[in-house]
Amino acid sequence: MNNSLIIAIDFDGTCVEHDYPEVGLEVEGAVETLRELVKRGHKLVLFTIRSGEKLEAAVRWFKERKIELWGVNKNEEQQRWSESPKVYADYYIDDSALGCPVMFIDGVRRPVVNWAKVRSLLEYNRIL
Repeated sequence: MNNSLIIAIDFDGTCVEHDYPEVGLEVEGAVETLRELVKRGHKLVLFTIRSGEKLEAAVRWFKERKIELWGVNKNEEQQRWSESPKVYADYYIDDSALGCPVMFIDGVRRPVVNWAKVRSLLEYNRIL
């Protein structure tokens, strides 16, 4: 795909419910939408505060679900034109991002990403 985008994806509260330092339950719609983004040629960068073994657990979550990550907490391409530690991406999907659609799940204290609404936005913007 010539119009591939770099999409930074948070983990806790985005792909899984909040249960840090454990890996929470999968957020409905996350896996299908992320797989579709990769299938369409988009590049996913896991963009999370997790480190060490906790980061390895998050990366393993993606591998177990056969979701290819293009980067983990970095965008290798940007090293050619910037030394900034902030990951450059065309889009960021994060439960803490202002404007990201979220939903509350019974028994879960913090909201998680509403992937049905994210998917609608991606379709509206012709990314999916």
